Amino acid sequence: MSKNQIIMLAILVIYLLVNFVIGLVASKKGEKKSDMNFSKKYFIGSRGMNGLVLAMTTVATYTSVSSFVSGPGAAGLTYGFSQVWVSGVQIGAAFLMLGVMGKKFAVVSRKTGAVTVAGYLKARYKSDALVIFTTLIMLVFFVTQMVAQFLGGATLIETVTGMPYWVSLAIFAIVVVLYTAFGGFTAVVITDTIQGIVMLVGTFLFVFYVIRGIGDFDTMKVTMDATLPGWDNLTGSGYTPGALLSFWVLVGIGVLGLPQTAVRGMGFKDTKSCHRAMLIGTIVVGVLMIGMHTAGVWARAIVPEETFATSDYFIPTVVQKIMPVGVAGLFLAAPMAAVMSTVSSLLILASASIVKDLWRTYIVKDNEKKIEKFNKNLSKTSFLVTLIIGIIVFVLTLTPPDIIFWVNLFAMGGLESCFFWPLVGGLFYKKGNKQAAIASSVIGILVYVVSYEFGLTVFNINSVVWGILFGGIAYFLAGALTCKNGLDKDVLDTCF
Repeated sequence: MSKNQIIMLAILVIYLLVNFVIGLVASKKGEKKSDMNFSKKYFIGSRGMNGLVLAMTTVATYTSVSSFVSGPGAAGLTYGFSQVWVSGVQIGAAFLMLGVMGKKFAVVSRKTGAVTVAGYLKARYKSDALVIFTTLIMLVFFVTQMVAQFLGGATLIETVTGMPYWVSLAIFAIVVVLYTAFGGFTAVVITDTIQGIVMLVGTFLFVFYVIRGIGDFDTMKVTMDATLPGWDNLTGSGYTPGALLSFWVLVGIGVLGLPQTAVRGMGFKDTKSCHRAMLIGTIVVGVLMIGMHTAGVWARAIVPEETFATSDYFIPTVVQKIMPVGVAGLFLAAPMAAVMSTVSSLLILASASIVKDLWRTYIVKDNEKKIEKFNKNLSKTSFLVTLIIGIIVFVLTLTPPDIIFWVNLFAMGGLESCFFWPLVGGLFYKKGNKQAAIASSVIGILVYVVSYEFGLTVFNINSVVWGILFGGIAYFLAGALTCKNGLDKDVLDTCF
C-alpha cells in the first residue's frame, strides 16, 4: 500500500469513526430528552426532526452510492448527458414526497400510534395478510438494496487503498451496522445530516477539480466526441424515450412508494419543519445530482484511454488522478456518506419490521407475560436483529453482483410496485379498503417481477411503470367493487 493510499484510508477510517461516535452521542442525548417509549425513540427518533434534519435525512435516504459513484460513472463511460437528464428528475423528489404525503402522514401516524410503514398499513387497512405480505416483500428488496450499498462502500475502499475486496467490505460493514444497531433512528438522522453536508462539499470539490483538470473546453469537446459519440445529446447516448420515461417514474413520482422515505413523514416535529425541509431538500438534491453527473460526463476527457471493469470504478479512479491526496480523501468521504446514510436507513426499517411488525404483532400477540418479556428485552432484541441483518447482507455481498446502479434500481422498482398505491391511495382514496390494498400489492409486484425477469416490455418502458400501472388499476377497481358501504368509522376518524 502506497503512502497516498494510507493517507486516504486514514481519512476514511476517521470519518467512519466520527460518524459512529456522533451517532451514539446523539442517540443517548435524544433518549434523555424524550419521555416516549423505546420503540418511538429507537424507530422514529421521538418525532423530533427539525427542517434541516428532515431535509437531509430524506435526501440522504434515497441519494445512495448510485448518485455519487455508479450514476456519474455511467454518465462518463456510457450515457453522457442523457444520464444527467435522468438524474435531474430527483431534484423534485423531496418536495414531492413531503408536499404530497409528509403532513398527512405525520397526522395519521400520530393518531394511529404507528412508528413503521407496516404499522400504518395495519391501522389503515386492518389486514394481517397485507402487513405480512408487504413486510416480507420489503425485507427482500431492502436486503437487495443494501447489498448494492455494501458493494459500493467496499468498492470505494478497495479502489482507494488497494486492500482486498473482502477486507474493504468488512471495514465498511462493521462501522455502519454497529452505529445503526446501537444508535437507532436518532443516530441515523443526525449522521444523515452530517453526511448531507459532506456530500455537498464533495460535489463542489469534484466539479472544481474536474473543470481544472480538463482545462480547455474546446479540447475536451474534441476528446469527448472521439471517446463517447453523442455524449452531449440528452437522448442520444443509450436511452430511448421509453427508458427515459421509466426513469422519471422510478426516481421521480415513484419515490412516494418507498417505505424508507415515507417513514420520514412520521418523525418530524411540526408543519414549519416540513415546509423548510421541502425547500432545503430540493436545493440540496439539485446541487448533488446535476453537479456530480455533469462533472462525471466531463471527467471522461481526463482519462479517455483508460478502461474499467465496471462504471463503479470510474469516479474513484478519476478522483485519485485529479485531486491532491488529502482532498481526494475528503471527497471520497462524500460517496461513503451516501452509502452509509442509505444503509443505515434501510437497516433500521428492516429491524423495525421484524421486531415491531412481525414478532410483536404475530408472535407475542396479547399474551401479558410475553408482552412484559418483549418490552423488557426490546432494546437488546432490536440491536440483535439489526446486527443479524447486517451480517446476512455482508455474507451476500462477499460474492458481489454486477453494476451497483442497476441492482439499486431493481430494488427501488420492487418496493414502489408493492407499496405505491397502498401508501398514496391509503391517504387520499376513501374506497381503498384491504381488498384494494392486497390486490394492488400482489398484482403490482407480480407484474414487476415477471416483466423484469422475462424482459416483457413495450417501447423499452421499464417494469416499474407496468408494476405501478397495473397495481393502480387493481387498487381502484377492487376498491370500487368491494367497498360498497364505505370504510369503518374508526378508520375514517384516524386516517382522514
